[in-house]
Amino acid sequence: MISYKQLSLANVFDDCQEKFQNDKHSFLKLLQDTINLDKLIPASFYRHYHSYTGRSRGCSLYSMLWALILQKIFSIPTDSLLLIFLQYSSELREFCGFDKVPDPSKITRFKQDFLPDLQSMFHNLVDITEPICQKIDLHKATMLIFDTSGIEAYVTENNPKYAHRIIKQLKALKKVHNLGNSYDPYKLAYSSMPSHSASNPAIQQMYVNGHFCYSYKFGIITNGLGIVRDISLYNKDFLKAHPDIILKKKSDSPDEDKSLADAKALLPTLKDFFQKHPLITPNIFIGDAAFDSIDIYKTLLGDMKFDQAFIPLKVKLSLEDAECPLNEYGIPCCPHDSSLPMKPESSKSHLRSGLPSRKFVCPKMNWRKDETGKHRRICHCDNPCTDSPSGRMTYIYPEKNLRAYPGILRNSVQWDETYKIRTTVERNINQFKDSFCIANRRTQNEKTLHADLLFAGITQLITVVVADKINKREFLRSLKPLIA
Repeated sequence: MISYKQLSLANVFDDCQEKFQNDKHSFLKLLQDTINLDKLIPASFYRHYHSYTGRSRGCSLYSMLWALILQKIFSIPTDSLLLIFLQYSSELREFCGFDKVPDPSKITRFKQDFLPDLQSMFHNLVDITEPICQKIDLHKATMLIFDTSGIEAYVTENNPKYAHRIIKQLKALKKVHNLGNSYDPYKLAYSSMPSHSASNPAIQQMYVNGHFCYSYKFGIITNGLGIVRDISLYNKDFLKAHPDIILKKKSDSPDEDKSLADAKALLPTLKDFFQKHPLITPNIFIGDAAFDSIDIYKTLLGDMKFDQAFIPLKVKLSLEDAECPLNEYGIPCCPHDSSLPMKPESSKSHLRSGLPSRKFVCPKMNWRKDETGKHRRICHCDNPCTDSPSGRMTYIYPEKNLRAYPGILRNSVQWDETYKIRTTVERNINQFKDSFCIANRRTQNEKTLHADLLFAGITQLITVVVADKINKREFLRSLKPLIA
């Protein structure tokens, strides 16, 4: 028989008080024990923040940073809601070090006035977390993955009715004049819309996730673990620093415009990244088909010293003076049957020229042991294309066409397994927009949005430091399970 115990109000109160005292501060205590902001904040940030201005700032640098970092960790969407949390939570105020909750304008001014210092802090954290990433997975830590996206601004042009009104008018025009299928109202609407917002020229028209919008474009670099390595906002300062980027008038194809824009942004972004972090030496680049350009391959595999570039083909391959026809992956095929790709073999010849080469042999060739015990190639083709009993052999020199042979065979198992990792950068962008609440910010101010992006990156990198300190890799990208 189960014995029951009568609980008094005093027992319930004691139990609740114990839970309140022991459990409520566990997450904040974890941050306090594992994160030392003194080691993360650059000295220049201290000097700038504490420089004499004639009046007291009222809040310490630690307090402002912790408040905005906790905002990202807890997915608090707006600054006003953050201040409400601070107002009603003495524990959060005590952790951040606020004697008085700041007003919203102070939060905004902090983001705008100290934007360069936030960039310095972010880059400092990238260098601090690089050894941690290498310790977790050295192979994935040597990868760089690049992608672009946009943060939709709070402007009239982003109202769905704005685009729908133009498209509706063009559809009516097509119907009245009985125009053919070649008349595409959607492409015409894209080309007829203004290239930027009327309220702010920096808010450019983009084609993001299958829809038109007016947004600030940014680029993000992660490693194979999905940890952010660089964030670049493509504003007028970026274009001024890279005058070689020439902006052309948009066409009637939003997909093509996006590909061209991404391709132009890639190399300047990578050059800036290597200048900021000279000790980070990745050897694998992963990107989408927008970067399928001969000049990009030459720069990645030449000047930037990448060993391999995983970029899908956008246009069919062609190779001049090839002995055998090439398939869609750049693999030589049988001269008599283009559906039979030749077998790749490791090549130890042709090394005197100093050029790396890849050797391919007849698809119907097998190794067989002869009477002397040696293994020899034997071709079993009924219609041989050569008199050699070993069958046809051909050599490919990747340097003649880096686009066809970017350090890796395109149809190989290694290609398929490695390219799957590219989804980490897309998940990272989604995390920044959703979990860190970068999307749907009701502001048009470029500096504020840029600061929010940097705080998202800073928060993720601090998460890496915490996960390493507590030796739990499963929390590498998010600390929310610890909050629950």
